[in-house]
Amino acid sequence: MRILLAEDDSVLADGLTRSLRQSGYAIDCVKNGQDADTALSTQEFDLLILDLGLPKLSGLEVLRRLRARGSLLPVLILTAADSIEQRVNGLDLGADDYMAKPFALSELEARVRALTRRGAGGGPTVIRHGPLTYDQVGRSAYINDQMLDLSARELGLLEVLLARTGRLVSKEQLVDHLCEWGEEVSNNAIEVYVHRLRKKIEVGGVRIATVRGLGYCLEKYSDANRPPTAAATDSK
Repeated sequence: MRILLAEDDSVLADGLTRSLRQSGYAIDCVKNGQDADTALSTQEFDLLILDLGLPKLSGLEVLRRLRARGSLLPVLILTAADSIEQRVNGLDLGADDYMAKPFALSELEARVRALTRRGAGGGPTVIRHGPLTYDQVGRSAYINDQMLDLSARELGLLEVLLARTGRLVSKEQLVDHLCEWGEEVSNNAIEVYVHRLRKKIEVGGVRIATVRGLGYCLEKYSDANRPPTAAATDSK
């Protein structure tokens, strides 16, 4: 999932960026409200982490403009511990959650997981797709209860495909969701990530279809997808 972080404190922004990247998120960071508003007007994100004390354009104004455009993007606001009025104003303007500084990174990451799930339509924390199980909280995947060894990029790819099961996802959409600004990722690289993920999940009969020239689709699972068991093979 792709997150926009609007925070002018370089030390805090660097710490949050490193922590969230280690958890598999793609993070783009801006240091003033004007850049945040421009980014939100021109690109798609899955979550906004918004400091209210931004230069050039306040965080509250960024939030007001975002909601005025009809965006339902989940927003987590960051405020000083004593700014109760700002927190109230932020929630009234449409923020989904807030955290007062200073805060624990583990709590922020938990709130990020909750908000990205809500932004994807809510639903269970564990997604099941035939023999495939994906734990959105632990960010881990299993085939027949055996944990898969997936890279952060492969996990992100799996999340996007699971959220759109049975629907076409273009390579451009995958790049938008998985990659950060300035990150050079070609369509060939996306093909490599899909190939690696496909090899790891298709042993359980979970299939990623390629729609040539258009993109990919995680096929809906049915018993017809199930690979033959050893006993069935021996009986033939």
